[in-house]
Amino acid sequence: MEKKQGFSVLGMIKKVACIDGSSPDSGKGKSEYKSSSNTNKVCHGFHLVEGKSGHDMEDYHFAEYRKKKGHVLGLFAIFDGHLGDRVPSYLKDNLFNNILDEPNFWEDPKAAIKNAYRSTDKLILENSLQLGPGGSTAVTAIVIDGKDLWVANIGDSRAVICRNGVPEQLSVDHEPHVERRRIEKQGGFVTTLPGDVPRVNGQLAVARAFGDENLKAHLSSEPDVCNVRIDSNTQFVILASDGLWKVMNNQEAVDMVKHVKDPQAAAKRLTAEALARKSKDDISCIVIRFG
Repeated sequence: MEKKQGFSVLGMIKKVACIDGSSPDSGKGKSEYKSSSNTNKVCHGFHLVEGKSGHDMEDYHFAEYRKKKGHVLGLFAIFDGHLGDRVPSYLKDNLFNNILDEPNFWEDPKAAIKNAYRSTDKLILENSLQLGPGGSTAVTAIVIDGKDLWVANIGDSRAVICRNGVPEQLSVDHEPHVERRRIEKQGGFVTTLPGDVPRVNGQLAVARAFGDENLKAHLSSEPDVCNVRIDSNTQFVILASDGLWKVMNNQEAVDMVKHVKDPQAAAKRLTAEALARKSKDDISCIVIRFG
């Protein structure tokens, strides 16, 4: 988002070659998983770059595989914080657990994801003394048995799927000018100063976010949720913070990595290109490959 300036490379790189039940942030290298008859192969890699903005990195990522109720789940997310890193850190530790703990997750994933996003935001606001006044965007992806993909988001971190070289955006960029009517109906306003982007109450450049207690009356924590089937034409998904999407459109991102089989190399290529295009924001990227 708008809160970070400049850059310096962070050495946070991980490659997990296949579904393997590994824990997040467990180090570098590869691990192998022989897929069963009901599970398609899933691979991922990530790369993060810190902005040189006078504060610590506020982007977080999550990448983990879990076995649950006879299914293999791939859980992936980008959290882009603002006004500190406590809210994205909290989301990394809690959001997926809250989603999977919803009693109706297997029967109605969409309702479960929406409920978990709302309840998690409520908990963040109730603990604002500990978590501070900041907030975070989120884009989450849940891959079930390598066949079924559920994407949800609030804010402007984005998910793009590639099928046969053609991109499709699975998330919604929640921009203030698009939601101006709702924001004004809730007593807020949207300003656009010369040379700047639209902002809620002149402050935040997204219309939906976790946290942000001081703006919450005018912000939404309602996620957009999308479900797609992963078939033989599905190549990969890119999850990234707006530090990437500010300088690159969906087609450019897909074209850049569609022939890169190593997902970690693909993620690193995307962040390197964003830097070359003078992105001054924190840049976080996960590439998930199928088949």
